[in-house]
Amino acid sequence: MSGSHDDDLTIAPTSDLGKLPTSSGRPSGRSAPGAFAPGSIIAGRYRLVALLGRGGMGEVYRADDLTLDQPVALKFLNQGVAADEARLAQFHNELRIARQVSHKNVCRLYDLGDADGRRFLTMEYVDGEDLGALLRRIGRFPEDKAIDMARQLCAGVAAAHERGVLHRDLKPANVMLDGEGNIRITDFGIATAGGEDNNVLAGTPQYMAPEQLAGKPATIKSDLYSLGLILFEIFTGRRAYDARTIGDLRLLHDTGTVTTPSSIVRDLDPMVERVILRCLSKAPEDRPASALTIAVALPGGDPLAAALAAGETPSPDMLAAAGEAEALPAWKGLAAVVFIMAGLAVTAALSGRASLAGLVPLDKPPAVLSDRAQQIVASLGYTDRPMDSADGFSVASDYERWIVDNDQSPHRWDALKTGSPPVVLFWARTSPRLLATEGAQSEVRPGDPALTIVGMTLTLLDTRGRLREFHAVPPQFDPDPVADGKVEAQHWSTLFDAAGLSMSEFTPVTPEWTPRGFADTRAAWEGPLPDAPAFKVRVEAAAYRGRPVSFLMVGPWSRASRMVPLERTAVQTVLNALVVVVLVVLICGALLLARHNLKAKRADTRGAGRLAGFVLTGYAVTWLISAHHLPDFSLEFNSFMKYYADVLLGVTLLLVIYLALEPYVRRFWPDSVLGWTRLISGHLRDPRVGRDILIGCSFAVALTVLEVFYKVSPPFFGFPAPTPDFASDIGTLAGVSVLVHRIWDIAMSGLFTSMFAVLGF
Repeated sequence: MSGSHDDDLTIAPTSDLGKLPTSSGRPSGRSAPGAFAPGSIIAGRYRLVALLGRGGMGEVYRADDLTLDQPVALKFLNQGVAADEARLAQFHNELRIARQVSHKNVCRLYDLGDADGRRFLTMEYVDGEDLGALLRRIGRFPEDKAIDMARQLCAGVAAAHERGVLHRDLKPANVMLDGEGNIRITDFGIATAGGEDNNVLAGTPQYMAPEQLAGKPATIKSDLYSLGLILFEIFTGRRAYDARTIGDLRLLHDTGTVTTPSSIVRDLDPMVERVILRCLSKAPEDRPASALTIAVALPGGDPLAAALAAGETPSPDMLAAAGEAEALPAWKGLAAVVFIMAGLAVTAALSGRASLAGLVPLDKPPAVLSDRAQQIVASLGYTDRPMDSADGFSVASDYERWIVDNDQSPHRWDALKTGSPPVVLFWARTSPRLLATEGAQSEVRPGDPALTIVGMTLTLLDTRGRLREFHAVPPQFDPDPVADGKVEAQHWSTLFDAAGLSMSEFTPVTPEWTPRGFADTRAAWEGPLPDAPAFKVRVEAAAYRGRPVSFLMVGPWSRASRMVPLERTAVQTVLNALVVVVLVVLICGALLLARHNLKAKRADTRGAGRLAGFVLTGYAVTWLISAHHLPDFSLEFNSFMKYYADVLLGVTLLLVIYLALEPYVRRFWPDSVLGWTRLISGHLRDPRVGRDILIGCSFAVALTVLEVFYKVSPPFFGFPAPTPDFASDIGTLAGVSVLVHRIWDIAMSGLFTSMFAVLGF
C-alpha cells in the first residue's frame, strides 16, 4: 500500500497511513528509510522485517511476533504527532473503536505499545493490495466477482454498525484484498462510536455523503452512501463523482445528478444498478436501511447462509433481511384460514360439554345477579348505601371433587346442569369504605380485601340467583344493649326464601359450623335439597343482635378447608424443591449468558427493548380496562404500583431470558425465529410474519380441538368424562374487560413458558 498513490482530497484527522499494510506495495528496498532498521527488536517481542509505508501520522512496519510466531504490522506515531494531544487522542481512538469490531471482513487491531518513547499499534498483517490501487491497475471487476466483493463489504460494514461504530472514511484505499481475495476493511482512525460527537468534518470528500459536506453529523446512512460509491467503482471501474476541489464536489451534489452505472457498463444487472442508486440517494431516508439490506438486494447469494457457514452469529438485521420474501401461496393460506375457522367452530360446538361454563345454567346475566344480591342484602337489614362494591364469578370446587371421587358413570357431569349443588358461584361485595386490594392483583376478589371493616358484606349466589352463602361484619363497638338478642323467625325465613328453600321441610339441629365473624345467636337445620332430593343438606346461620351475619349451605361434599392442614407427601416436597432448584439454576444461567452476550455485543438489545415495551404497555392497558379503580389518588397509585411491581419483575426476567437465549437460537436455529425477528423489527406486513402466525394459529387450534375431543369422547366408549376444564377462566363471565385481561395473561404465560423451556433445553 505504501507504493500506491492516493490523490483523494483528504481532510484531517485522517491520513494515508490509516490504511492497513500490504506486502504487494512498493518493494521494501525502494521504501524510504524509517526510524527503525530491519531486524530491530521492539518491546522485546517484535522483530521488524521491512518498512511498509509512511504517512502524516507515522510509519507502518511489517514485523514478526516472536512470542506467537506470526506476522503482524506495527503502526508507529511520528514524534511530532505524539506531541500533539489531538493526534494522540485520535491514535487512541483508532484502537478503542476498531477493537469493538470483530469480523472476518474487518482488519483486527490487537494492542497498544511503547518503544523508546514512541507509541505504536499492533495489528493484523494483511498480505494483499488495497482496492484503490487494484482498481487503478485492472479497472472494473467481473460482475460475479464484484457481487461477491460487494457482499463481503456489506458484511464488514454491518459488523461495525451492529456495534454502534461509524467508519466515516470508507473508500477504496481503506479496503484491502488479502491473498485469498477476501475483503478487509481498514483504517478506523477517524471512526466514532454511534453515541459520540461525530459532528466533525473529517475524511475524504470524494467519498462523503452530501449531509457530511454540508457540515451535518455522520450517521449509518452516511457510511452507506460511501459504500455505494465504492460499489459504483467496483462494478464500473470509474468514480461516480470526479472533482478536483471541494467546491466542485458540492456543486455536483447540489445538481442531484449522478452517472448511472449502466451508462458505463451496458450489460450491468438492473438489480445492481438499483442498489447503487439507492445508496447514492441525496436524502438519507431514501437510502437502504442497513448494509445487510444492500447485501440481500444484490443478485443471488444468501448472506445468512454465508454467516452461518463461517460460524458466526447473524445479527438481528441480517436475520430480518435474509430468507424468502415471497408470500405464502394463496391456496395454502386459504387452507390454513379455513382450518382455523373450522377448528374454532368445532371447539365452540363441543366446548359446552367440556367446560364448566357450558354445563352450568347461565340464564341470568351478571347485571341481574348483581341486582338480586343487592335485594337480598337489603332484605336482611343492611340498607345503608355502600361506598364501594364489586362482583364476579368463582368456582366452588368441593362438589366437583366429590363427583370425581363418588361417581364413575359416563355422564356424571350432567348433574351440573341444574345449577344445584352449585359449582359456579356469583359473588357480590359491598363496603362502607373503598375496596382497595391487599394483594398484587388488580381486581377485587371474594377474600381480598379481607372482610374486616364493619358493614362489609359478601353474598354468594348460584347461577340461578339463589343464595348459597352470606357473610357480614358486625359492629366493632356497640354500646346499645339488646335484652336477649333473639332472632325473629321471619329473619331466618328471609334467608331460606333467598336460598330457594322451604323452611317447613327442614328440621332444627345443633349448629356445627361457626361463622366467620362474631355472632350472639346461632342456628342450624337439615333437610333435602329441592333440585336434588337425594342430597341431605345442612343450613347454618348466625346473627348478631337480631340481624343475620352468616349463612352457609353445607352438603356431604363440603370440606372445612380453613381448619384442615395442608398435607404434602415426601414425594411432593422433593418435587417442589427440585422445581425451585431448577428455576433458580435456569435464572442464574440466564443471567450469566445474558451478561456474556452483552459483553460480546451480540445480544439483540433493540429487540429486547421492543419486547419489554410491548409487554409493559399491554399490562398497563389491561390494568386500565380491568382493574377495580378507586376515586382516591393515593389508593389508586398504591394499587397500580403493587400490580406493576410484579409486572416489572416478570418483564425483567423475560428480558434476561431473551438476551440469554435469542443469540443462540439466532445462530443455531435462525429459520425458527425469522418471522419473530421480522415482527419485532416492525415488519408487520412481512409475508414470513403472516405465514408464521397462520402456522401458529393452526397449531393452537389443532391442540384445542384435540383437547376438547379428549374431554367429550370418553362417554361414547363407556368411560367417565374427565373433569370439566377452564375453571380458572370462569371469572371472564363477568365482562369483556376481564376476558381481555385473561387472554393477555395466557399469552404472556405462554411466552414465559416457551422461553423457559427452550432455555432449559
